Amino acid sequence: MNFSQQNISDVRNDISKYVIRTPVLRFDFIDSLCGCNVFFKCENFQYTGSFKYRAAINAIKNIPPQFKNRGVITHSSGNFAHALSKASKELNIPCHIVMPSNTPKFKKSAVQYYTKDIIECEPNLKSRELTTSKILNEKRLYFIHPSNNMDVILGNSTCALELIEDYQNLDYVFSPIGGGGLIAGTAIAIKNFTNNCKIIGAEPSNVDDAYRSLISGKIETNRTTDTVADGLRTNLGTINFPIIQQHVKEILLVSEKEIIESLNIILNNLKLVVEPSSSVVLAALIKNKSKFKNKNIGLIMCGGNIDFDNLKF
Repeated sequence: MNFSQQNISDVRNDISKYVIRTPVLRFDFIDSLCGCNVFFKCENFQYTGSFKYRAAINAIKNIPPQFKNRGVITHSSGNFAHALSKASKELNIPCHIVMPSNTPKFKKSAVQYYTKDIIECEPNLKSRELTTSKILNEKRLYFIHPSNNMDVILGNSTCALELIEDYQNLDYVFSPIGGGGLIAGTAIAIKNFTNNCKIIGAEPSNVDDAYRSLISGKIETNRTTDTVADGLRTNLGTINFPIIQQHVKEILLVSEKEIIESLNIILNNLKLVVEPSSSVVLAALIKNKSKFKNKNIGLIMCGGNIDFDNLKF
């Protein structure tokens, strides 16, 4: 797939009045700890608390006209459900959300603020997809996948575009990788607007499907979702995987212990509220800091929707 600077710039301009241009923060403590210059792109300050609002608003703005009265549907246990429900309300589009029955209450209540059309399903991917398909066909809705959708990916690309506009001499940008929508968007922005910057994926060792997919050349799946980084438990898709194959230099794996240690640093030392999925990128940098000595590193903090009641430190 080929994208131009104009494609990405058009999306950025089209959604700019709906999203926050999030800050990029620096910390001497982190620079010293990692032995390089680290730039935190703080999507935890984005509307709905994550980068996914960029994707959702772009996808909603681009649905075919015949669906604007019927509405849209997605399946999500958290950030994309929240983002799509808010974006739909912003543009007055009916929105249906399929959520697993074990979704934390704080995530469900965030979605309920924007839409009452929440349908619970069994907490597994097969049930999500079957439930979504049934309602999609009954109500003739438009399906928006949380990560494997081109409008979603292009919306996500605006995050990295802002980062490299603010800091043009980055050597690497680290992105968390779960469903692949964020790192695919990051990749097309970096590819089109920089000459030498490289994209690094960061992934929990317990759900290393993207790492294995990049090696095998085909989409791999996970047998378990046992990671504290709940936003990274999903699998790659047929749309975003080819982009990742083409542009992502490397995927670094981190343990659960390393994720939690990194989260503690961010919460306690930097005083930033981020979710475990965000701390994966700092964990990957700390673990591999000898490889990135004296380099300029951008870290995408993908979101800040943390469940303090259930998080075990």
